[in-house]
Amino acid sequence: MFHKEGHKIIFSALVMAIVLALLAHYFVENFWFQKTIEVGAVIFLILILQFFRNPKRTGTLANEHVLAPVDGKVVVIEEVFEKEYFKDKRLQVSVFMSPVNVHVTRYPISGKVLYSKYHPGKYLVAWHPKASEENERTTIVVENEVYGSILYRQIAGALAKRIVNYATVDEEVVQGTDAGFIKFGSRVDVFLPLDANIKVALNQKVKGGVDIIAE
Repeated sequence: MFHKEGHKIIFSALVMAIVLALLAHYFVENFWFQKTIEVGAVIFLILILQFFRNPKRTGTLANEHVLAPVDGKVVVIEEVFEKEYFKDKRLQVSVFMSPVNVHVTRYPISGKVLYSKYHPGKYLVAWHPKASEENERTTIVVENEVYGSILYRQIAGALAKRIVNYATVDEEVVQGTDAGFIKFGSRVDVFLPLDANIKVALNQKVKGGVDIIAE
């Protein structure tokens, strides 16, 4: 199953791969060069397909848990000052996505969307210390009665050129369902209350919509 954000790109990649293979077959005389182009076209198409895959997830949903919003590796767990919305100290958990990860963003908790804002910006590498404040990004705050408010931030990286965000203010959302997509890489920061019980460790790999990052 492929994410709807990739349908046009997948179609374009399919057409491009077919055209390259046909051109190589009919116009390239050198056998090995011809096969190299054909194999390269197939590999290119496979990479596009795997990038836009959207596997169904069946994590345990609970209002007292915060689920990982994306697939990737935990690269930050620290206390920080969140200055855009809360304007106080929070626990930040950041998950970095490589190009081979699923890039669907999922709601970490169920509840009501209180805040949703897009920020244009730079395309620094996702692990750059200033990426969270200077890169293209979206900031979303969701609240429920059990856990309270959490903030998650989709951050574009050096390759990512478009962030898709489905969250709208006052919308009731369901934990683990599609919240958006980051095209070609990056990271998501989650800002939690200071008394949150963190359930992941640095460098741990997590699955979005399945693994619990805090409770």
